[in-house]
Amino acid sequence: MRIAPLALALLLALGAASPVLAQQAPPIRVDDTAAPLATQLPDAARLARFDAFVADVQKRFDVPGVAVAIVKDGQVVMERGYGVRELGKPAKVDAHTMFAIASNTKAFTAASLNMLQDDGKLKTTDRVIDHLPWFRMSDAYVTREMRIRDLLAHRSGLSLGAGDLLYWPTTTYSSREVAERLKDVPLTGGFREQYAYDNILFGVASLVVEQASGMPYKQFLQSRIWQPLGMTETRFNSDDLKPSDNVAVGNAKFDFKDLRPVGVTTWRNVSGAGGIYSSVHDLTKWMNAQLYGGVYAGSGETAKRLFSEQRQREMWTVLTPIPVRPAAIPELVAATPNFSGYGQGWQLSDYSGNRLVWHTGGWPGQVSRLTLVPDKKMGVIVLTSAEVGVAFNAITYEALDMMLGNGGHEWLKGYGIAFEKSQGNADADWQKHVAARDADSKPSLPLAKYAGTYRDPWYGDVVIRQGAKGLEMQFSKTAELLGDIEHWQHDSFIVRWRDRGLNADAFVNFTLDADGKIREMRMEPVSPLTDFSFDFQDLRLVPVAAR
Repeated sequence: MRIAPLALALLLALGAASPVLAQQAPPIRVDDTAAPLATQLPDAARLARFDAFVADVQKRFDVPGVAVAIVKDGQVVMERGYGVRELGKPAKVDAHTMFAIASNTKAFTAASLNMLQDDGKLKTTDRVIDHLPWFRMSDAYVTREMRIRDLLAHRSGLSLGAGDLLYWPTTTYSSREVAERLKDVPLTGGFREQYAYDNILFGVASLVVEQASGMPYKQFLQSRIWQPLGMTETRFNSDDLKPSDNVAVGNAKFDFKDLRPVGVTTWRNVSGAGGIYSSVHDLTKWMNAQLYGGVYAGSGETAKRLFSEQRQREMWTVLTPIPVRPAAIPELVAATPNFSGYGQGWQLSDYSGNRLVWHTGGWPGQVSRLTLVPDKKMGVIVLTSAEVGVAFNAITYEALDMMLGNGGHEWLKGYGIAFEKSQGNADADWQKHVAARDADSKPSLPLAKYAGTYRDPWYGDVVIRQGAKGLEMQFSKTAELLGDIEHWQHDSFIVRWRDRGLNADAFVNFTLDADGKIREMRMEPVSPLTDFSFDFQDLRLVPVAAR
């Protein structure tokens, strides 16, 4: 899911709310014979510096609203909001403001399957087809050998974000239809060979939860996780938001320039991958249960658990190694891990000599990060209402440094440089296209000849038709993907989506056969800043009449 960098910052002065300090019950411990863990609370001066840092991040990266919480030794060290829920309106973000947590949903899906293993309903080493006999990948061997835990580890052989257009932006496909279309999504890598992030298999995972538990995935989350933890400020997806809910409105840079509110998105057809809304207040309960091996109340033999310690260990064990790349700039060397991998719904790495268990989430207008430091019984939650991942990373590392007693890192400067570099690379990429363009060239065919229905094996139909202003494109299952087509050069065009908050304009390239008839239409994003979930490049669109 998307984490798209933003352009220049709008200098908004956004204040911070009052801190909430150590308001939970005494620390929950799995072993009540263990020595208590001392909680090191930052003093008022250090907290004030942190508040100022968050405000600076908001100004630098144009983030209207932020919520942050820190847990340590089973206690809430702080939970607070910064800025406003919606641009142009006075209501402030607080610890109870709900944000879309997007791919942080994946850890809930992994936990659900592991809880069902504790129940004896399945094993994560079971074959998927033993629970969903109709399940198919595009390769018979992968279909036969795919295990439940493979659904959770981004090692299937699918390419980055493969199949995301089946539900991104929101489509009319059902959850079952999305999963069934996997049989036509091509594999570009070897099975269990390398890491490539996907969402679609987490949708399949939620269907396994439903099959094994005998209840809808939503009901499982509510009855087995949210109710026991007391997570009353958590919603299954945006469809469940109530008019009275305290909710942040997401924001995007339209055309990568102007910050504006974006509409509400729902992923009702791939719920296991993303869609949950929650507050930092509720997420502290989830993180403490994670940090204490599934325990959420009591200790010893009387402890109440979501899942066993063994299941916790397996969720936090690397299944898919991820290559570690050197820091792009010197200021971010300290954030470069010594190892990196993916377990079951969690990223695994290290920082400052400590193991990290973490994940990010990207959604239209909102991005987030949850980070656990298991050996310190510590966690940091950062939720934001803008599409700029450098903001939540800077805040996360500043919070970690505050709690670990580190100093000397200039995270705002470092991530600011990284941000500018990404913008510069995108500008340079566009100029290369402009320089290579033959602006005087003409299409090979009259424009009317490009109109028609084109079909991709896994997505379905894309229609090009004559509109009021010329040719327009409509993805048949995705209302938001409606755009106007303009000629670029030769038989290449650009589709510019009418929803300018998508930031996903694409080149549309036609190939002709020897008789001058259209053989195929291919697409690719114009900008490298376009979110990877717009996987236009994976489409193989053929004129329906040619079949």
